[in-house]
Amino acid sequence: MKKFFLLFLVLGAVAFASEDGASMIKAYSVVAAGIGLGLAALGGAIGMGHTAAATIAGTARNPGLGGKLMTTMFIALAMIEAQVIYTLVIALIALYANPFIG
Repeated sequence: MKKFFLLFLVLGAVAFASEDGASMIKAYSVVAAGIGLGLAALGGAIGMGHTAAATIAGTARNPGLGGKLMTTMFIALAMIEAQVIYTLVIALIALYANPFIG
């Protein structure tokens, strides 16, 4: 944890070393996009794992409902993945069409 904090301090020092504010905003946008995508991928992976585990457990308890559970699982996985894709879109906007740079 201390290494990450030190890394953020170093990135902050590099960002504040520039004269203009636009490059500072770009530097922080890159950091925010990386952290946001990492957290979204982590959350999506955990959610998908829980969904698959619950589907497998449900199918093991009642094999007759396996097809219905699989259909519901695929819908849930699509919704979980959509959240990660939304984060990717926001990160790309922050990187390439940053609204905070004048």
